[in-house]
Amino acid sequence: MAEQAGQDDGKSPLTQPFNIRDCALISMATGYRAQNLREFKEGLLRVPGGSIYHHFWGRFLEPQFDEPEYSNDFAAWVYHRLNEKALAEKLSVIDPTDYEDIESVRQDLVERIEDRLYENEFVPWTRADEQFHFVRSQIVILDTGRYLEIPSDLPSGVPEMTIGSIFYHFIDARKRTEDRSDDFSAWLTGWGDTYNDLRLKLLAVDPFFSSLKELRFTVTKVLEEYFGGGNS
Repeated sequence: MAEQAGQDDGKSPLTQPFNIRDCALISMATGYRAQNLREFKEGLLRVPGGSIYHHFWGRFLEPQFDEPEYSNDFAAWVYHRLNEKALAEKLSVIDPTDYEDIESVRQDLVERIEDRLYENEFVPWTRADEQFHFVRSQIVILDTGRYLEIPSDLPSGVPEMTIGSIFYHFIDARKRTEDRSDDFSAWLTGWGDTYNDLRLKLLAVDPFFSSLKELRFTVTKVLEEYFGGGNS
């Protein structure tokens, strides 16, 4: 998150320039895997929270050669390997931004799977070479050496950011900020109430059901409309 300190342009004495960071994810095995739906549920109960996070958000920074049919790795595996379309759709509509924390997401996943197991005595299986492998990831943060001096630099600065920067500042930031906001919104608080309207518009952007390129476009549009409308 951007640091808070001094600023001498008359707009705020509280904020430093916004330091643009980039990032990459390194995937690591957890040792947990599943071949059937019951094992899948047990894996969800045991893996670290970082694994749940990875299987929802990690796909954003992984190469995609086609449009993903489902919004997270769990739903995709349940559909493609267990042929459980109804359950896959129930898992796919889970938006992690709607939950207080990753443990709440875990609980909802498990409950939806338990409902499916309760409805039918048959436990769906897949082949041994199609098991679900639970992984987690570690974020590697890179300093780009680039800065935005004042909020009005955002409309020109955001379009030039890499998708790694968008992930770090708009998605990963929600784990680091006290109010679970993006770094842009957090930085704007340094100007007191001046940019409250803009902060609300940015906070209203749901990053989950879109690609990072689409997210960058959406955020840029919000910024351009705000500053292009004569706001300062």
